[in-house]
Amino acid sequence: MHRTHLGRTGLTVSRLCVGTMNFGWQIGEEESHAVLDRAVELGLDFVDTANMYGSETGDGLSERFLGSWFDKSGRRDDIVLATKVYAPMSDRPNDRGLSARNIIASCEASLRRLRTDWIDLFQLHHVDRRTGWDEIWQAMETLTHQGKIRYAGSSNFAGWHLVRAQEAADRRHFLGIVSEQCRYNLLQRHVELEVLPAAAELGVGILPYSPLHFGALSGALRKQREGIAGRAVLHAPDRVEPHRSAIERYEQLCARIGLDPVTVAIAWLLARPEVTAPIIGPRAAAQLDLPVAAVSTVLDADTMAALDEIFPPVGNGGPGPEAWAW
Repeated sequence: MHRTHLGRTGLTVSRLCVGTMNFGWQIGEEESHAVLDRAVELGLDFVDTANMYGSETGDGLSERFLGSWFDKSGRRDDIVLATKVYAPMSDRPNDRGLSARNIIASCEASLRRLRTDWIDLFQLHHVDRRTGWDEIWQAMETLTHQGKIRYAGSSNFAGWHLVRAQEAADRRHFLGIVSEQCRYNLLQRHVELEVLPAAAELGVGILPYSPLHFGALSGALRKQREGIAGRAVLHAPDRVEPHRSAIERYEQLCARIGLDPVTVAIAWLLARPEVTAPIIGPRAAAQLDLPVAAVSTVLDADTMAALDEIFPPVGNGGPGPEAWAW
């Protein structure tokens, strides 16, 4: 398994990150453990979760499943563990957002569910326009000094949010944000305008989620024809139909070059210089094989150009303002 540094840090991670959003919501504890066992066999050591994943009433099943796997496998030291804070975890008004109170309380609750003493990457799951950065960084500094977290990351931030966050961290002589988790795939390329350029300038590693656009880029049309159940069928009306023509051309291109659509979509992301590790969300251990194949797949210039033609970038392509200005 190829490895890289997480943003500007000295921490190394596998080029794929195992996302656990399906744990608790789509699959049970035993199936979740099987996914993690297979991931480790394949050399994947980067695992992402969130306090809200698998949660119905604040129970955080995804984190609990990871915690029970750590106890059973003894693999905690082998894993770079990421989780998140922001989403409501109860009806109480202070059990949400990025107040210092909630950041610290959520971290401690996640540690209990995960059955670990530390979180490697503690991510701000969304922007909180009501809370100032000095308050946010004060809480993150406290957790860092206590040894409960190692690094801070963000998710769903705009480019200017990254800049403001880092400016405030620099004033406090704090490391700041080292990674940004954003929705990024062949069908959704808007982050290329400002998020990716800002991240590159600041040394922030990009962790794309939904790399297959909810299954639309996984060979969805073929699966529909063959009656294969899965997300490609479940999300067909919303995720596939609006892009049917492009997806048809995409699947034809993949067939011509002899690669599975899953592998191509993830290999395309891995070729982007700003990307640290795409986040994959398997519901079964076997679903790890095609993404792992992408790590050693190099798409040639003709294929990259064909993908740009099928899935055009926003505007003129590349970062703003050139993407929309002369």
